[in-house]
Amino acid sequence: MKARKRFREMLSEPGCIVTPGVYDALSALAAQLAGIEAVVMGGYGVSASRLARPDVGLLTMSEMAEQLKMICDAVDIPVIADGDTGYGNEVNVERTVQEYEHAGAAAILLEDQEFPKRCGHMAGKAVIPAEDHARKLKAAVAARQDPDFVIIARCDARGPLGFDEALRRGHLYLETGVDMLFIEAPQSAEELAIIAKEFRGAKLVANMIEGGKTPELDAAALGDMGYKVVFWPCTAPYVVLKNLVDVFAALKEDGTTVRMRDRMHSFTEFNSILNLDRFSVCRNP
Repeated sequence: MKARKRFREMLSEPGCIVTPGVYDALSALAAQLAGIEAVVMGGYGVSASRLARPDVGLLTMSEMAEQLKMICDAVDIPVIADGDTGYGNEVNVERTVQEYEHAGAAAILLEDQEFPKRCGHMAGKAVIPAEDHARKLKAAVAARQDPDFVIIARCDARGPLGFDEALRRGHLYLETGVDMLFIEAPQSAEELAIIAKEFRGAKLVANMIEGGKTPELDAAALGDMGYKVVFWPCTAPYVVLKNLVDVFAALKEDGTTVRMRDRMHSFTEFNSILNLDRFSVCRNP
């Protein structure tokens, strides 16, 4: 997989990788058109788009894998995929890794929450014993078939068990042979800096959610700290919902979309973006 190999290369290059969240093929295409070099398919956006429900563990592995394949088929850039808890024990993790790899993902992240999980910035999270998650991570490493497929260990212990336990778990998880570490929802810029210092030399992920528990820093500042990948997983659904409501409200009020046209593509523009000309059966005689 060219995208998978490319993501491996990106992890060794200088700079911090700006990685917005996408939830379907069209949002992924939008990111690629904007010049984004990698995206993350997060459960938050997929749950919102498929179910209009919050990220509280309602999606199945097969639903996520199906969505992932459509996203990977639509773009050439690497797609990092949210594997949630792996949807069960080590055996389930093995299948999840293989299904995500077959779908075309460049990387998978696996978290240590209890099932059903929740968005990492929501209250009410609970985590499984660290040793249990370490076994699941070892199973993930053993299950991958392409050595370029990146496995990311995510730790959600900061909220329920405290910062020191999150750091302890981070060291344990890195010992399993995973490629990257993602300590979710640190609660200050100081905590972000301590994580970067504590795990200096490791490939680290940071997560920026508008209005979440972690202070919002830009990619340059996070890169200077030592983070390699920065997710903005919720930006797309927040933007889409706000703008659709605004446009639909204007349509209801005016009976036309004329005053909102500057926020829309035209019929011709949109068809061109989707490469209509490639499909000869659709051409007019």
